[in-house]
Amino acid sequence: MTEETIARIESELEVKAYIQDLKFALNNGAKINFQVKRRVDDHRDEMYTNQYTINTLFADENPADALKRELSTLSVENYMRTVKDLRFPKRSDMREFGKVYNSKDDVYIKIRVELLGMYGNPTTFVMSFHFAERAFTPEMFPYRKN
Repeated sequence: MTEETIARIESELEVKAYIQDLKFALNNGAKINFQVKRRVDDHRDEMYTNQYTINTLFADENPADALKRELSTLSVENYMRTVKDLRFPKRSDMREFGKVYNSKDDVYIKIRVELLGMYGNPTTFVMSFHFAERAFTPEMFPYRKN
């Protein structure tokens, strides 16, 4: 399956609703599940790993607290696209966002919010929060205002 068939751009309204749900979950006990060490990082320049990025941007903070705060600042303008998880097709889609730190550092963010268990609190899975391997361009952000 090609990347084009698994990625899509949601409507601005859908993205706003997703972000609203994300913020609600984060403010109501959502657990942050952050992959510090990932298998894909074994073959990646360390600078583009979750661990390096978190340690660089939020050196003196608990990673979960920093991520909770940073995810709660996402807006529709940070949205890039929505991706189907081919490895776990029954799980909810992942959303990709991009944010710039220190006026120069592009950070790629990929998350999934899920309700686990019948009465479970929502869990926010942060698959990626790392410096972008390619510089962001305006075309990557369908709802960014100039």
